[in-house]
Amino acid sequence: MIDPDGNQLGVISKREALIAAAEFGLDLVEISPNANPPVCKIMDYGRYRYEQTKKKQEAKKKQTTFHLKEIKIRPKTEDHDLQTKLGHIKKFLEKKDKVKVTVVFRGREIKLLDRGKELLQKIAEETSELAAVEQSPKFEGRLMIMVLSPK
Repeated sequence: MIDPDGNQLGVISKREALIAAAEFGLDLVEISPNANPPVCKIMDYGRYRYEQTKKKQEAKKKQTTFHLKEIKIRPKTEDHDLQTKLGHIKKFLEKKDKVKVTVVFRGREIKLLDRGKELLQKIAEETSELAAVEQSPKFEGRLMIMVLSPK
């Protein structure tokens, strides 16, 4: 058992520990239940809970989160439209978001697989200073997908 000042009082019974906590006007808080014997400390339980939530919030702040943004194009997308889409992709990458670029093939466009691959390679080259290709172009059903992640 540990008193409010941080001094060890030794191994005492539960009853004696509760009486000692009552004398200080504080609570008996079990800090490490897995230790043998369990470690308890005399402290204000409300303050202890407050400190625990603060620690969790700090840990949560340090976690990095990212969003996955998707840009869809077609194999017959013209150059100006492609430049507009590239502008959007660059904005997303600057905000540290991952970008999923999808080429959608409709109807007879399925014959234009080479054109779709060329578009994705062009996008990868244009964004090479901002992004790394996380998933290289792969074909699924009527979609060709590539994922870019910020550097």
